[in-house]
Amino acid sequence: MELTGLTRAAAAATVTPPAPRRGWGELRFAPLLPGERHGRRKVVVAAISEEVPRLAASPSSGIKGGGAGERRPAPEKVALRAALTVRRKQKEDIKETVAGHLDALWDMVGRNVVLELISTKIHPRTKKPMQSGRVSIKDWCQKRGAKGDHVVYTAEFTVDADFGEPGAIAVANRHNREFFLESIVVEGGGLPCGPVHFACNSWVQSTRELPTKRVFFSNKPYLPSETPPGLRELREKELKDLRGDGTGVRKLSDRIYDYATYNDLGNPDKGKEFIRPILGGEKIPYPRRCRTGRPPTDTNMLAESRVEKPHPIYVPRDEAFEELKQGAFSSGRLRAVLHTLIPSLIASISAETHNFQGFHHIDNLYKEGLRLKLGLQEHLFQKIPLVQKIQESSEGMLRYDTPSILSKDKFAWLRDDGFARQAVAGINPVNIERLQVFPPVSKLDPAIYGPPESSITETHIAGHLNGLTVQQAMDEAKLFIVDYHDAYLPFLDRINAIDGRKAYATRTIFFLTEAGTLKPIAIELSLPPAKPGEPRPSKVLTPPYDATSNWLWMLAKAHVSSNDAGVHQLVNHWLRTHATMEPFILAAHRHMSAMHPIFKLLHPHMRYTLEINALARQSLINADGVIESCFTPGPVSGEISAAYYRNHWRGVAVEDATQPHGVRLLIEDYPYANDGLLLWSAIRSWVESYVQLYYPDAGTVQCDLELQGWYHESIHVGHGDLRHAPWWPPLSTPVDLASILTTLVWLASAQHAALNFGQYPLGGYVPNRPPLIRRLLPDLERDAAEYAAFLADPHRFFLNAMPGVLEATKFMAVVDTLSTHSPDEEYLGEGRDEGGVPWTADEAAVAAHGMFAADVRRAEETIERRNADHGRKNRCGAGVLPYELLAPSSPPGVTCRGVPNSISI
Repeated sequence: MELTGLTRAAAAATVTPPAPRRGWGELRFAPLLPGERHGRRKVVVAAISEEVPRLAASPSSGIKGGGAGERRPAPEKVALRAALTVRRKQKEDIKETVAGHLDALWDMVGRNVVLELISTKIHPRTKKPMQSGRVSIKDWCQKRGAKGDHVVYTAEFTVDADFGEPGAIAVANRHNREFFLESIVVEGGGLPCGPVHFACNSWVQSTRELPTKRVFFSNKPYLPSETPPGLRELREKELKDLRGDGTGVRKLSDRIYDYATYNDLGNPDKGKEFIRPILGGEKIPYPRRCRTGRPPTDTNMLAESRVEKPHPIYVPRDEAFEELKQGAFSSGRLRAVLHTLIPSLIASISAETHNFQGFHHIDNLYKEGLRLKLGLQEHLFQKIPLVQKIQESSEGMLRYDTPSILSKDKFAWLRDDGFARQAVAGINPVNIERLQVFPPVSKLDPAIYGPPESSITETHIAGHLNGLTVQQAMDEAKLFIVDYHDAYLPFLDRINAIDGRKAYATRTIFFLTEAGTLKPIAIELSLPPAKPGEPRPSKVLTPPYDATSNWLWMLAKAHVSSNDAGVHQLVNHWLRTHATMEPFILAAHRHMSAMHPIFKLLHPHMRYTLEINALARQSLINADGVIESCFTPGPVSGEISAAYYRNHWRGVAVEDATQPHGVRLLIEDYPYANDGLLLWSAIRSWVESYVQLYYPDAGTVQCDLELQGWYHESIHVGHGDLRHAPWWPPLSTPVDLASILTTLVWLASAQHAALNFGQYPLGGYVPNRPPLIRRLLPDLERDAAEYAAFLADPHRFFLNAMPGVLEATKFMAVVDTLSTHSPDEEYLGEGRDEGGVPWTADEAAVAAHGMFAADVRRAEETIERRNADHGRKNRCGAGVLPYELLAPSSPPGVTCRGVPNSISI
């Protein structure tokens, strides 16, 4: 392998370490001082004279005086010092420990970490960037035994006095293993601008793994046209490296961002039941995901082979979970495994435990844990020593926490007001819309799916409109609908053919009462026509009037909730946040330098998203994964998600310039929208202020090639299947840019938080929100025996329609993990310093973010006041849960609140 200049110099140094000379630094560390914590040591640097040293002409120097014809004196020199903060792993396995000792040995013989400063200026003679001499860190092995999470190393450089401002620093890691470089600070009396900060936060690979040097830029933002001469070539090269060439299998150590279709969800090599269609392309439009380059499967050259857990799936190295996050996520996965394993083993012994025998058995999941919840005798557990051992070692891990939905009113989920409240303050509060056409009309092809009109008539609902006609109620914006008819109907034949899965395509109409709350007044349950074009079999249910109609109404609401759970997970949560954001993240890394001010704005909102999406492809949305196992659509889940890709939420607001946020909500007490507008407004103000700092006019936006390249590729490649859709906003003006960025920041932060962190607190009680249903409503004409069984024991019929014990406990364990905030979560509006250094050198941007942080704090205070306002009946009242999903701050754990900056779980 051909060595680069830096590598050749490093190799030479391993043979004969050079004597100290001009351009090489010296490192020395003080011992640990009393009272210092976490093993941090004060850095003592070899004394540097306050006075810039001069090299005077002398016989020994070979430089003579300044007479005619004599050699010109050497330029003046200044000393600079760099402090590097390296984050250490809290836990190392044996392999890593051995590698660390080997690195210490290599370091002692000269195979160490080499640094080089790069100026923002170019050399007047060579026209190349001015560079310092190379400096090796000398004390790496001595610091290995120090305690604490971080180690600080220092290095000294001697550079020409006209070196200018360091704009980049090159790092060559000649050890055997990677290390995490958190930050670098360069300071010295010769710097014209004071200390220069480098927020690195990156893994630096060994030159054995990646022969080239890593380059880090300072935290000073530059538009492409403003890039200092000394950094232009490096800026372009770094982006080229991050894009890669689109070929090859990616290694876990790579930092390459590229695109691929979702062709890795199935596993045709395991059998035809694991074949899944490719999501992405003309046939099934879908966003793109991060390319891994894995070879195709043996049986289908278009399908990519899979990497199954626990083996890691590729994401660019710096996108992987950090240690705290990984620990929290692994703990959640362990809990999920235990919760799934025990019921599975028990079910293999006792077939009676497949179904819940009563509501008290579900309650026991939270009270007594898995051991007692099924009413099994002690002798059964003696047959499963593994279960006994796991239970003894896992302490309380096998007991589920009581979901918040049960904490204040155990029976709220049974009532119509509790059911309706979840449409505006639940896990999926984004699908309710104003009813403007009655009866509702399908957009599906009538030649296949029958007449488009709904079966709901005015007769069904007239008695529930407080004396209004249907037209009057629509004109006064009193009627609303949650309509899943078209989303489910094309797939119902395939869903209902699956053993243990039954579904309808549902519509639910709500009436807005004088109190400002909603009440359900009609539910339509539809099935596909027996033959194309024939009328659809459908049932219309209205609020109950006797015992039988009450149980049928409960079952109908359960089917609506199951539809809602599927659309929430497959569309609003996964597709519209996780999958939609991924192409914008990939394109940002491929086209915008870390120096770009817009990259700096977006950076905290991209954290961990590629990693969590990769894990979702591996375990959640894959064939026979959690989503298929636990949700009604099963193997057609991906196709339902893709069918929704073209549609957009219309919402329940109208523009109104007289309102504080420019819109008027048609449902005034709409907790999700009320609080969402607070955060949307704060984000919009922050983004607009930030954009104005760098883009004073349309010309600056249109001439920014990196910015335009990012947006163009996000749409034409990342969302290429819909690139010709008319609704993509243009990017021509600062207003356009601010609008696009506001939407992306909103999706990554507030929108995702509202849809994600209530999954266990509000959905962990399965009867309230069953992820799957196993029975259609009883029908006397279709099955007289089943109908008789329903009349005889409606309680058992209802529970047998719910998920079984195994499906329920698996679902609960997974959503518990997905609802958890990790200890290293970064929340909206919090400080943005990275690795102890400022995220930007632009003081105006720092001030603007400070104003944003204040806006977010005020929003949180407003949310707290709203939750105590008894006039807001959807968030305050007897047994009513406060709505906190958009309250920005949160401690770690399952809290049903908190708005992280990014889609990190």
